[in-house]
Amino acid sequence: MEFKGRAADLKLLARQLEAVAEGTGATRGRAVIMTGRRRVGKSRLVQEFCDRSGLPYVVFQATRGRNPVAERTDFAAAVGQSPLAGAELVAGLQAADWNQALRQLAVALPDDAPSIAVIDEVPWLVEQDGEFEGALQTIWDRHLSGKPVLLVLVGSDMSVMEALQSHGRPFFGRAAKMTVQPLHLADVQEMTRLGAAEAVDALLITGGFPEIVQSWRPGMTRGDFLREAVANPLSPLLVAGELTLLGEFPEASHSRAVLEAVGSGERTFSTIAAQAGGAGALPSGTLSPLLNTLQAKRVIATDLPLSAKPDSKNKRYRIADPYLRFWLAFLQRGIPLIERGRGDLALERVERSWTTWRGRAVEPLIRASLERLLPDDRWPATEAVGGWWNRQNNPEIDLVGADREPVAGMVHFLGSIKWLEDRPFGRHEYDALVRDMLAVPGADPDTPLVAVSRSGVSSGLPLAAYWGPEDLVGAWQ
Repeated sequence: MEFKGRAADLKLLARQLEAVAEGTGATRGRAVIMTGRRRVGKSRLVQEFCDRSGLPYVVFQATRGRNPVAERTDFAAAVGQSPLAGAELVAGLQAADWNQALRQLAVALPDDAPSIAVIDEVPWLVEQDGEFEGALQTIWDRHLSGKPVLLVLVGSDMSVMEALQSHGRPFFGRAAKMTVQPLHLADVQEMTRLGAAEAVDALLITGGFPEIVQSWRPGMTRGDFLREAVANPLSPLLVAGELTLLGEFPEASHSRAVLEAVGSGERTFSTIAAQAGGAGALPSGTLSPLLNTLQAKRVIATDLPLSAKPDSKNKRYRIADPYLRFWLAFLQRGIPLIERGRGDLALERVERSWTTWRGRAVEPLIRASLERLLPDDRWPATEAVGGWWNRQNNPEIDLVGADREPVAGMVHFLGSIKWLEDRPFGRHEYDALVRDMLAVPGADPDTPLVAVSRSGVSSGLPLAAYWGPEDLVGAWQ
């Protein structure tokens, strides 16, 4: 299948490789820690990079839960069978530990020309063998860093990959960090050939996960895509969600229950505790570490109200990526229906709640897009875009532009989002914004008001700025 998108990621890797070839770093070799959510396309990206480089390379992918001896044997075999210049020198050799295995890699790497070595699913190696990290540091310092090699360490468990770089760990300070994000809005539009507004819908459904976006045939409407997906129990849209969760949470657990509660729309600590606990609410001592773990894994995100007054206890939780949010809200419960051949019933559930669900789901995407468009000439100091709410969620302000977060030094604008196909942002929405604006700490009667709308704005409204779907796509181009 043709590789599309990821131009920025490929360019970033190419710059690292160029530094290796030119020998401009503190060490001849360079290491990159590449992380990102499961199924976001890291392995495909690094394979494409290796293929495009035209250089000799070796790629090794670990297997979860495998015997460490068998894993080292496969690693040594991958190195010995690779096109690296010295591969024949180590072919057939065994490795008693990771020091020997990585030393064999160093022997196989050329001394006088650049090459690439990739170790995929590093967290599983760390889990299998407590000596792996120390061995990696030792062999890097003594052998690998002196070779013209780009070493790419790949892993999906973001908490483990970040820990590799933390102070006190063996490999601290030895690698650059690279986070592979899902395909962004402009990539999704390019691949689906949709209009800007429809591309936003496609991103909210697919989350920018490459395998799902590629199943969206160019020009296909949202309705047709969903209809085709629910007619096939093996479609990427249905399967990727369960595979993602199984990769993160192999067994039924409180973590899974908490994730499903947030996915169903619960946003506060107390409502998540009640929903996830079943017969009784989960105790705070149980729920707090679960939420912390889910945040460390980048599965759940938290938002705080943005204003000139700190409010650190008024958190709102949400599923971090739009696809998993869509899957938990609609598809997880629909899979039994789809497997019985009643995908039409699952599709009806989506259509009944689509407008309401989308209205909330689009907010993080809009805020992230505005943060890419700002600062600009009108707001040269605006570097944070968030929302504001009180404990009762009455009122809620969709957009707050400020100089910093989570506590603003100055509030630059307030705004509202109207994301409907058939109604523009009108006088009713404007008046509601005027009515509620003074509830936001740091706002005053002269604070500029803005809008983001799928269907334009009514004429005559004294808005300081307006952004539409094309602006959102443009933010990512």
